[in-house]
Amino acid sequence: MTTPPSAPLTPEQQPAAPAAPEAPAAPSKGKKILKKVGGVLVAIVAVLAWKFGVPYLTGEAPVHAEAGECVTVTGPDNDPKVDTVDCASGKADLFKVEKVIDNTFDVNKCGEEFAALAQQLESDKFVLCLTPVPAK
Repeated sequence: MTTPPSAPLTPEQQPAAPAAPEAPAAPSKGKKILKKVGGVLVAIVAVLAWKFGVPYLTGEAPVHAEAGECVTVTGPDNDPKVDTVDCASGKADLFKVEKVIDNTFDVNKCGEEFAALAQQLESDKFVLCLTPVPAK
C-alpha cells in the first residue's frame, strides 16, 4: 500500500505565520519633557552640591572665628586658608583673634597693632584682627 501524494494546502489550511513582535510604544511627549527637566535638575543639584558642599567637607570653607580663638593662616596672600586650632598647639602661622569686625573688608579698622585678614563666609563679610602666637 502506498500513500497518496500530499495535495497542496489551501489558504485556509496554511499554518499560521509567527506573529511579528510589536514595536515598543513611543514615549509620550510629556514623558520626554519630564526626562529632560529631570536631567537638568539633577545637573543643577550636582553643581550646587559641588560648589557649596565640597569646601565644607574638605575644610576649605572660610572660618568665622570669634575673639579669643586661635587660627592658623596658610596659603597664598590672595586666598589664605584659615583654620581654628587650639591656642596651645604651638603650630606655625598661629594667630590669636583679638577682635572681629563684621560687615566690612576694611583691614585698616584693626589699627596698627594688629595683623588683619578680610574673610567672607557665604554672605557675611568680616575682618579678623590678629596677633601672632609664639611657636613653642
